[in-house]
Amino acid sequence: MSDRSMILVLSCPDRPGIVSAVSSRLFEAGCNILDAQQFDDTETGHFFMRVVFDRREQAKSETEIAASIEELAERHTMKFTLRQRSATKRVMLLVSKFDHCLADLLYRWRIGELPMEVAAIVSNHGRENLPSTDLADLPFYHLPVTKQTKMEQEARIWELVQETNTDLVVLARYMQILSDGFAAKLSGRCINIHHSFLPGFKGAKPYHQAHERGVKLIGATAHYVTSDLDEGPIIEQDVERISHRDTPDDLVRKGRDIERNVLARAVRHHLEDRVVLNGKKTIVFTE
Repeated sequence: MSDRSMILVLSCPDRPGIVSAVSSRLFEAGCNILDAQQFDDTETGHFFMRVVFDRREQAKSETEIAASIEELAERHTMKFTLRQRSATKRVMLLVSKFDHCLADLLYRWRIGELPMEVAAIVSNHGRENLPSTDLADLPFYHLPVTKQTKMEQEARIWELVQETNTDLVVLARYMQILSDGFAAKLSGRCINIHHSFLPGFKGAKPYHQAHERGVKLIGATAHYVTSDLDEGPIIEQDVERISHRDTPDDLVRKGRDIERNVLARAVRHHLEDRVVLNGKKTIVFTE
């Protein structure tokens, strides 16, 4: 991927001429638009846009382009991010005893499917509890937690986030509820996978609850973490149909597959700057 390729993501109050203004600024800077997606939320009156572009040989510098976009942002009350497309984000993976999501993300990373750097793996259980996952030489931190030490453990995780320059935290079946304060620090950059098509069965053994109720669909939901438990902005979801022939073990098995796929898609969307927060919802510019 060329270092001259960049991604611009923006949101602002909707008004005529935004697409033209952005396109003109990039043209004047000597850039060529490769892909552009936009959405006008008529309910909130906000406009969202993702643009991928190349800087041609005679194009202005990244600093000059950023300054030009900044001036445009001030004029349109615009929030924006701008980065090299080749720049990878640093990701911290948190996990407990269920390692199927962790193993899947690491596999996809190793084969180049997920453009990221693994900043650290953190678990409230020891490395010996993840025997089926190839952790190789990845930095692993065992940070046990109890009700009495929860705040101390979260403080250490936050220190690691800062020390490792982590851009995104992924709760890959990390079975601990984050405190409101910690969730606020990670706002917009912490993704959780929930073993249900939200809203759904809460508490212990959700698949067993679903089986007892005779549900016909099971699913999984990936969302950003907020202080409202399991109610953060949803990034990705999926379901699978089941029948009366399926046992609770069948539901668990099928559920693992859905969780892996949903979490991987959500993480990929975030890594590629395809997700924009829109209040309690998200705008996801899919491929």
